[in-house]
Amino acid sequence: MIDLRSDTVTLPSDEMRDAARDADVGDDVYGEDPTVNDLEARAAGVLGTEDSLFVPSGTMGNQVAARTHTERGQEVLCERESHVYRWELGGLVQHSEVQPRTILGDDRGVITPEQVHDGYVAESGHEAGTGLLTLENTHNSKGGTAISPEDIAAAAEAAHEHDVPVHLDGARLFNAAAALDRPPAEFVEPVDSVVFCLSKGLGAPVGSMLAGSEEFIERAHRNRKLLGGGMRQAGIIAAPGLHALANRDRLTEDHRRAERLAEGIARIDGLTVQSPETNIVLVETDEPAERFLEACKQEGVLGVPFDDHVVRFCTHWDVDDADVDEAVAAVERAV
Repeated sequence: MIDLRSDTVTLPSDEMRDAARDADVGDDVYGEDPTVNDLEARAAGVLGTEDSLFVPSGTMGNQVAARTHTERGQEVLCERESHVYRWELGGLVQHSEVQPRTILGDDRGVITPEQVHDGYVAESGHEAGTGLLTLENTHNSKGGTAISPEDIAAAAEAAHEHDVPVHLDGARLFNAAAALDRPPAEFVEPVDSVVFCLSKGLGAPVGSMLAGSEEFIERAHRNRKLLGGGMRQAGIIAAPGLHALANRDRLTEDHRRAERLAEGIARIDGLTVQSPETNIVLVETDEPAERFLEACKQEGVLGVPFDDHVVRFCTHWDVDDADVDEAVAAVERAV
């Protein structure tokens, strides 16, 4: 079975498994796990932030960030199709007790400064006001679009004009950096906090990093504990993350294979393919997405539904060129 549902399905390498077995560990709740401390320092160094925090998942990282930045009842500006709004079980409301105010970005998920200004609500005797702007890069629901540092900075500057902090959901931040051939720190410099996932294209079995200023991370550490993210001998899962950070350069291979997959599927009658910018391929189907995916499964390929007639295929490091070619052939048989 060729699994193209997500880049989260990757299996850890032998080096990652060895690193987990041999990791130096301690109680991370007390800050005594040397491997976690090393990972947090290295992640902050890559991003150019003062500090970072190891969290079990990107969703927890986003929710910890929202909780840390906001006060109860405030509004959070977020793109209408963003992960933090659409795919996190209403966590903004449940965990932080804030109100999402959605903005419809463009066809790539970009939010303009004008939209930020229009969405901003000043605190008053009747309104709690805007407490946070969230951005996403790459934008999952738009097909893994790589948003430029300039677009991130423009939206962030607009928010900062209103003294509103900005959080970047950079679950696949390094895919954006690879696609645009820009240093990761350039995407992060304009914002106040960022999350990236170790367990997607970078290939680690578990974990994400939340990064920002020392003061922000100190407060975020408490909220991680509040949400159940306090871990003990977490170096066992942090050690593969150190190896994952070294996998950033290989993401271009996933992007190349996504292009190969898209080009092959585009030649099949009845299917329309969005040209991929990174490792996500969105396919529009004539028949219902669920029925199409069931037929693909019978032919040995897995994907996920994204809409009634849209499916997502995602390349990753467990998929090689031969797998891509077989996937195209299998989709053609399914159709």
